[in-house]
Amino acid sequence: MEMNDALGTLAALAQETRLRAFRLLVCAGSDGLSAGEIAEELQVPPATLSFHLKELTRAGLVGARREGRSIRYALRAEGMQEFLRFLSEDCCEGHPDLCLPQNESLRTLRRKEA
Repeated sequence: MEMNDALGTLAALAQETRLRAFRLLVCAGSDGLSAGEIAEELQVPPATLSFHLKELTRAGLVGARREGRSIRYALRAEGMQEFLRFLSEDCCEGHPDLCLPQNESLRTLRRKEA
């Protein structure tokens, strides 16, 4: 991940509704949630939510797929992993083992998606 990509990801997450939607999709796993389910859970008007989900998608954190008349959104684990790798690549003065809890969490997330 390049610096500009990381800045775009940080910008996407630096807004309350987007951060709440992202965290909700992290919890939902690979099945994701429909736009309506997300809007209901977050108590956000659909048009507003659509704007925010578009920003998360543009940042590579969320993917969308059409299911009939609705759109289902899900976490793009690889996008999140790439961002976390960027943030921690020079972690702890060359001792990546100190970042193990973060890496262990990513492995747990991958197992849930499998």
